[in-house]
Amino acid sequence: MNAYRWVMEEPGKPLSRVRFEPDEPDTNEVVVAIAGCGVCHTDLGFYYDGIRTKHPLPLTLGHEISGRVISTGRDGAQWQDKSVVIPAVIPCGSCDLCDRGRGTICRNQKSPGIDMHGGFATHITVPSAGLCEIDTARLAEIDMELADASVVADALTTPYQAVVQAEVEPGDLAVVIGVGGVGGYAVQLAHAKGATVVAVDVDQGKLDRLKDFGASMVINAREVQGRDLRDAVRQFAKDQDLRQTEWKIFECSGTAAGQASAFGLLTYGACLSVVGFTMEKLEVRLSKLMAFHARALGNWGCLPEYYPDALELVLTGKVSMLPFIERHPLSEINEIFARAHDGKLAGRAILVPDE
Repeated sequence: MNAYRWVMEEPGKPLSRVRFEPDEPDTNEVVVAIAGCGVCHTDLGFYYDGIRTKHPLPLTLGHEISGRVISTGRDGAQWQDKSVVIPAVIPCGSCDLCDRGRGTICRNQKSPGIDMHGGFATHITVPSAGLCEIDTARLAEIDMELADASVVADALTTPYQAVVQAEVEPGDLAVVIGVGGVGGYAVQLAHAKGATVVAVDVDQGKLDRLKDFGASMVINAREVQGRDLRDAVRQFAKDQDLRQTEWKIFECSGTAAGQASAFGLLTYGACLSVVGFTMEKLEVRLSKLMAFHARALGNWGCLPEYYPDALELVLTGKVSMLPFIERHPLSEINEIFARAHDGKLAGRAILVPDE
């Protein structure tokens, strides 16, 4: 098999192309020929910021993966030749936490590109538990390719779980802070669940784009901050005859400034969902949660059982992906990482094996 992967030998050093022989699938594993792998903010954190992976270096990054199953172990035989999305977080499926529906905190979970070699490669061997089947004929109906569906594995499903956890429903006011990548899908998903959505970002271009994809109001955080931001959202809620209580706030920027803005929007009965990640520290007054009887929720990945419902929103046109993604050859990975890090990509990059 002519298989290769791009490995990180140390943070910041150019990724190198290495030939390898995919592991034979164990009883409960499958081998997937990768169609595409999305470049996530988390990958950039490992590569540029030296955030530690659980698997020692050298390591192949990449956790947003779609492809076709080409080989299976005994317990995964039903997946042979199926097109799939591989969950970014793969629970073990058999521990007490998994039995109680808490798979995202399963202590035996595995994540490609973190716990094992990831998706910036031609092939990957992964557990068969939690795979999400894709009907490629339905993908073709909306002009998507199998590679495009890789972004479902994180950029779509992570905010989907956040929206489900926050119990977004018709009549809600949702505020999404940071609308690039994950945040852009959070806007669409909250809108699909019936909420009226306010999008907040420092990039006016991203904000304007989302006016056609679920954002009823956009606010540039370079111009409106702190109490003025809260007042603007409050006035919008009043104008739209929406509740001044129980706002659903999604922090997707992964910045201290974004987190400060999100916390500052707390109101009575609000739900603050922390979706973005940063190593920066933030000083807040936690008593606001008590005084407002509000909730703050973390969100790690997405339970595999949510994947089919999230994918269905794409297949039925309620969430759009094509305007927000762009395909590139996997051989250009070092250039694409640099462009993503510098904010020079128009959409989420998907790297497609080309050799």
